[in-house]
Amino acid sequence: MNKYKIYLPLLFSVVLAGGLYLGYRIGTSAASGDESSFYLPVQKGGKLDNILQFIEQDYVDTVNSEMLENNAIKGMLEKLDPHSQYITSEEFHEMNDPLLGSFEGIGVSFRIEKDTITVINPVKGGPSEKVGIMAGDRIVFIDDSLVAGVKVTNRDAMRKLKGKKGTQVRVKIHRRGMEGLTDFTITRDVIPTYSLDASYMVNKQIGYIRLNKFAATTYEEFVDAAEQLKDEGMTQLILDLRGNTGGYLKAATDLTDEFLSQGKLIVYTQGKNRPKSFSFANRSGLFEEEDIIVLIDEGSASASEIVAGALQDNDRGTIIGRRSFGKGLVQEQLSMRDGSALRLTVARYYTPTGRSIQKPYDGDFEKYHHESFDRYDNGEMMSADSIHQTDTVKYITPKGKIVYGGGGITPDVYVPLESDSSLFFYNRLANSGLIFQYAFDYADTKRAELSKFKNVEAFKTQFNMTDQMLKELYQLAEEKGISKPVIISTESKKYIRTLFKAYVGRNILDDAGFYPIYQEIDPILLKAINYLKEQPKS
Repeated sequence: MNKYKIYLPLLFSVVLAGGLYLGYRIGTSAASGDESSFYLPVQKGGKLDNILQFIEQDYVDTVNSEMLENNAIKGMLEKLDPHSQYITSEEFHEMNDPLLGSFEGIGVSFRIEKDTITVINPVKGGPSEKVGIMAGDRIVFIDDSLVAGVKVTNRDAMRKLKGKKGTQVRVKIHRRGMEGLTDFTITRDVIPTYSLDASYMVNKQIGYIRLNKFAATTYEEFVDAAEQLKDEGMTQLILDLRGNTGGYLKAATDLTDEFLSQGKLIVYTQGKNRPKSFSFANRSGLFEEEDIIVLIDEGSASASEIVAGALQDNDRGTIIGRRSFGKGLVQEQLSMRDGSALRLTVARYYTPTGRSIQKPYDGDFEKYHHESFDRYDNGEMMSADSIHQTDTVKYITPKGKIVYGGGGITPDVYVPLESDSSLFFYNRLANSGLIFQYAFDYADTKRAELSKFKNVEAFKTQFNMTDQMLKELYQLAEEKGISKPVIISTESKKYIRTLFKAYVGRNILDDAGFYPIYQEIDPILLKAINYLKEQPKS
């Protein structure tokens, strides 16, 4: 035992020195903010799993692991390309239902007006109409939740009103002319959604069809509308795809097949792990010989560009408007067990001449999606000469027309934004939303009187904005800080009256009451109509 005592002073010295050194290292690290390095035990999975686990176990504050994981996935996908996308389980139905052709809910179209859910129209034959919900009703309570005057959003309202078929929802509504609130119990059901905004005859020869997306039912809706218009004498068609952001590839190819003769190439797709896949016209179409015009603008994307590109490259019809968005990527969807999903870009699509119309992406997500606004700054919205072709390779159609890829579809006939100074006051009123607001309030207060208009033609010929209405609108503008100029041009008054009338028409007859009236001041549509009128008759 005595021999061990000899080494005790030496042992104490080593321990003391080690303690002093460790204390020094800890103090220095804490003071300087240096990161300490060590290795975690290897876990199953990759780096992302290990990092998320480390954060969850050891981060200084409590973290929401699910939100952290979602943000990590979204950030990773944004660096791949601008259209690969992670969809949470909460967002899944909200993003997929519009393309399915139906959803489960109560069956009303609504807007948030003055912080209140206001019913524009109940779906005909739907669950809300069956229990007596009417246009103009204000929804104040959904079940036991107050939804008026609490800054409810469209998304909040949709989530509360949608639900599984057969489930019930209780609403309390305020109806103009009635005291207090009225209770309704609505049993949710399957509600159809439509891709077709409007279809009508412009004149005895020209038909007009407007599509807002390419969904599961789009092709059938289009065929039904086109056949009806052909029965009414249509020999020339204007297909309006402005603002149509796309949807299903098959819906686009099926529709395009109606315009091309059998064997014509519509589109092909290809990716690193996806071999070339070709889509050809394979049947007799409804409209293979007649004049066809497609309207596009900066809001036309994806499936809309497939249709426009296929017709342009096959020298079939005429594309009129402004350069389209430029989305040429194909996504496939992988569903997760928790109800979320991943939409991953797996291929590019190419028009018949071989051009990709996907616009450039440098990893800046916001810059990419706001590129359309840059077109205002560089002058493109006012002049076709300012269009910057990112792909300088020229593609030649069978008839020798030069087309470009790499940045959307450039129309055959360009129509700039109107910059007429005589429309300055109209533009201020329209862009501020005051014409829309006044039209909504007018239709809401005069709903019983306006109900006599059972169809668009009656409304179009018998209703007009009076001088008194115009005066009330000017007064509303003054109250909102928009002063009336000393002289208002005749053209400006015409545009104000027409837009007001179109908005009232929409409030009582849906979109079918809007487009035939708005047509009178729609420069792109008017250009298309005049173009067709100038075509030689066969």
